[in-house]
Formats: sequence, C-alpha cells, structure tokens
Amino acid sequence: MSKGKHGIHRIAEMANVSIGTVDRALHGRGGIKEATRKRILQIAQQIGYSPNLAARALSVAKSRVRIGVCIPKEIHFFYDQLWGGVLDEARHFEQLGVEFESRPVQTLGEGDIEAFKELVESRVDGIVLTAGSPRELTPLIDEAEENGVRVVCVSTDAPHSHRSSIVCVDPHLNGCLAGELMGKCVPPGSKVAVVAGMLSTEDHRQKTDGFSEGFLRHCPDGKIVSVVEGHEDEDESFQKTSDLLRRFPTLDGLYVNTVNCLPVCRALGARGFEGKVKLITTDLFAEMAPYFQKGIITASIYQHPYRQGQIAVRLLADKLTNRVHLPPAAHLSPGVVMSTNLHLFREMRQTDSKPSETFLKSRSVLQA
Repeated sequence: MSKGKHGIHRIAEMANVSIGTVDRALHGRGGIKEATRKRILQIAQQIGYSPNLAARALSVAKSRVRIGVCIPKEIHFFYDQLWGGVLDEARHFEQLGVEFESRPVQTLGEGDIEAFKELVESRVDGIVLTAGSPRELTPLIDEAEENGVRVVCVSTDAPHSHRSSIVCVDPHLNGCLAGELMGKCVPPGSKVAVVAGMLSTEDHRQKTDGFSEGFLRHCPDGKIVSVVEGHEDEDESFQKTSDLLRRFPTLDGLYVNTVNCLPVCRALGARGFEGKVKLITTDLFAEMAPYFQKGIITASIYQHPYRQGQIAVRLLADKLTNRVHLPPAAHLSPGVVMSTNLHLFREMRQTDSKPSETFLKSRSVLQA
C-alpha cells in the first residue's frame, strides 16, 4: 500500500468519511467524534499508514498560503473568545507554513470595508470576516471570490454575497430559542421588548425575527412592545433601556440579542426592576456571573465564540492547503446557560481570555 494521498483517500473510503475528517484524526485536531477518530486511526494502523507532517509543511510552504483575518475587537467580551479560537488554530497552521495577516477593526460595522480592501490588496488567498456591513461588503466579497480569494464569514453573515462559507450559530434558531424560553417564563398576555445591536446586521436582524416568532408561539396573547437598537454602545444601551422601562413600567421581559447586556442589567437595577423583569441575554463572560446569582439574568443563549473562530480558520486553511471541500455553512447548535450550569463554561474558568495585542500587531503585516 503506497502512502501519501493514496493512503488518505483509502482510509477515507474504508472509514466512510471525508478526507478532511481523516486529516483531523491523523493530526490530533478537534471537530470529529472520538469514536470516529479511533476508527480512522485503527484503519491507518491496519494499512501501515502514518502522516508525514514535514512533507505536508514543505508542500504548504512552497504554495505560500496566506490568510487574512478581519474581526472586531469590541465588544471584547465576545470577540476576545472569537479571537482566541482564531489565534489558537492559526498557531497550528503556522507550524505548517501558513501565514496570517490580521486587520482587526474596533467595533462591528466600523472600518471593515477598508480593512477588507487592504487584505485583498495584500494578495491573501483567503479571508476570515465578520461582516458588520453586509450590504457594502457584498460586492467586494463577490469580486474577491471571482479572483480566487476565498471568504469565510464568521459570527455574522453577508448572505447575498458569493462568500464561500459562514460559521455561526444559526441566528434565527438562536432567536427562536430565546423566544420560546421567554414565552415559558412569563405569564400569558405578557409584554416584552428586545434590545438589539444593529438591525442592519444580518445576525441581529434574524435573532430579532426569530425571537418574535418563538415568543408569540409560546406565550398566548403575548406582545412585543418595542425593539430598540443599542448599536453595541454601552451608554446608548443603558439610556435606551432606561427610557424603555419608563415608557413600559409593566414590562414582563427583555431579550438582549447581543453580548452587550451589562448596561441593560444596570438599567434594570437603576430603575428598580431587578428580579421583576425576566431577562434573557446572549453569550457569556465572567462579569455576568453576579447577575445570574442575583436572579437578574434568567438565562443566556450561548454561541460558542471560541469554537466559531477555530472552525472558521480550520475550514479555510484546509481548503487552501489540502483542497478540502468548503461547506456553504457550518452551523453550531446554540446552548442555554442558567445559574445551574454556569460553572461548566470555559468563560467562567478563564480569568484573562483577551488575546495578546502583541500577537495581533505582529500579524498586521504579512511575513516576507
């Protein structure tokens, strides 16, 4: 039995899995079930196959694969975790000769158009992108794809573009889950409201639509009295939530569909609504723990930001280095966080998850 590509193809055929799955098993990377990994390794042993990492690294180095990354830095509670997944996976592929160039933007939807253009002009082979400005980015993504630059969106999408793939928790499903939870936490006929980020962003709009659908289905005679945009700004979110509580003093529930929930929690406390309004938030970070413990946050919908970052880099790097098929979408299943299972999440076990600024800066220019 010859080795090399023939061996990998043979293992994939015998195990009835994709070549990418075989590659992940042979190189000890995540994204597959342990039982599948064991089966692949047993088959590899049976046919006498072992991966040659040095040869693979040399092959990648000769092709000079370069990947650009354009993700926001704020709100850091979410994007630190996303960056963490991106950078950890990037370190693995850097050992194989893949180069990474970082063009972080400060906040979602600000500066991503210019950053994307810079990455394309620097002649990268692929881009991992959080599409905060989907309408404006769509023609740029289409042009990049036409010129052979593969674009993988992460966290939020540019759905009308020709991007190669999207990695995220399905936002509509995310919102539906929050709506069902809310509908079962408040009595029939309840009035609830939504604090969104920016409805021009695909992720936030679909979550809002999903929440409306889920809530109205599970709360008889329920009503969504208001949807406000906080634009991921803490002061704006605090003020708009305070105004909302003033206008609707009998409000029964609030859904925050971005990670920017702290100003909403503070507004509830300042207006004396702590524990009176059911609050469902999005994602998780250490500073939320006291609000869970006090009963201010009822539940949060978890989006696996670290895993999103990992998967986005892995899919794109596998495509560019091994020509592994890129799925049009990689949707993670949303999780539900409550006070009972709060301690199980990685965000609660990390005291400092912020990615190194030095690491990001060192990748602002491609290696020669």
